[in-house]
Amino acid sequence: MHNRPTGRTCLLGLLAVTLLAGCAASTSLTLTPSPQPALCQRSTQRINAVVLWGTKWRVDQKDVADREVAASNGIARFFRESGCFAGVEVRRLASSTEPREQAAVVANLSKNDVVLVVLVRELGPILKLGSSAALIEGGTEVVLEISAYEPRATTPARAFSVHWQNGGPGVVKGVASLPADIASALAASLQPEPK
Repeated sequence: MHNRPTGRTCLLGLLAVTLLAGCAASTSLTLTPSPQPALCQRSTQRINAVVLWGTKWRVDQKDVADREVAASNGIARFFRESGCFAGVEVRRLASSTEPREQAAVVANLSKNDVVLVVLVRELGPILKLGSSAALIEGGTEVVLEISAYEPRATTPARAFSVHWQNGGPGVVKGVASLPADIASALAASLQPEPK
């Protein structure tokens, strides 16, 4: 009597092949325009900043509330732990006004040295089936738009976009890593100096 493989057996076999084929995660970063000099300053220079952050999701974005919480936690964590500036205040952008207008108002009224605007366009896991020998390729993706304003400025002194990805063949990630992922994307793009 021959035992026919069940759906569960086939799925376990597929998973085993996938695990044997990979799980090597790699990180890629694209800055546009590139290269970008570091935006983070040594805390000894006493540079103070206001960071305004918001989101600009695509129309069909899923789980918006979870992604908003992940973005908030990751951005706050990065600026709290990175030492980018001597003093930093992180605020959520008001959704009723254009980010550029809000940044200009804050820059005009601010006694800070820098007003930084971080717009989150993408934050989430990615998964591709059958795209490599591993059969499953995944990871996470972060897409940001960053603008830096100087005091009393109405246009940004610098503006660039960030596309950060971490993953590879056999890698499957969920939403739990998103706060750490956005913090890593900020670190790679703003380039804080090692402590």
